[in-house]
Amino acid sequence: MLTPSELVWLLAAVAKGDEKAFERLYVATRAKLFGVVLRILKRRDLADEVMQETYLKIWNGAGQFDPAQSSPITWMVAIARNRAIDFVRKKAEASIEDEPEAVETAADNPDPLARREMTEELRRLLGCIGRLDPDRQRLVLDAYYNGWSREQLSAKLGVPASTIKTLLRRSLIEIRECLGS
Repeated sequence: MLTPSELVWLLAAVAKGDEKAFERLYVATRAKLFGVVLRILKRRDLADEVMQETYLKIWNGAGQFDPAQSSPITWMVAIARNRAIDFVRKKAEASIEDEPEAVETAADNPDPLARREMTEELRRLLGCIGRLDPDRQRLVLDAYYNGWSREQLSAKLGVPASTIKTLLRRSLIEIRECLGS
């Protein structure tokens, strides 16, 4: 994996149309982005399709990347995640109940290799999420990890979407405060 500064440099080169830089960026980030997309879609064929859209958006939007706003990998993961979520939302013919495996929460016990690869930042984030009560933990994970919309969560929990929005906002504030301490 390249360093964040190398990724910033590659994105700047991509913004100028440098195809070689784009190839290097792709090679350096495809595994991580594919993992994000596959976790949401649960199907390799769909994940491949979304990955093409993701890298097209990265190619076209590289000039909009601002290293003062986020790290390059965070920016690219957000694009991949949003593309995958959009894809799930567009599948209007399938409801949550029809495809429960597509929105399952991650296992409580990740495999040893995945656990070893966790960054300190991720460990801190998971610790802060762990401080929330179990219902709010599940809500945050379903919304931000599994990509459920407020409307989907509202239907699942039988709670108004505005309440879901409030609970998510409060949870994120608590997580942000925890990370800041």
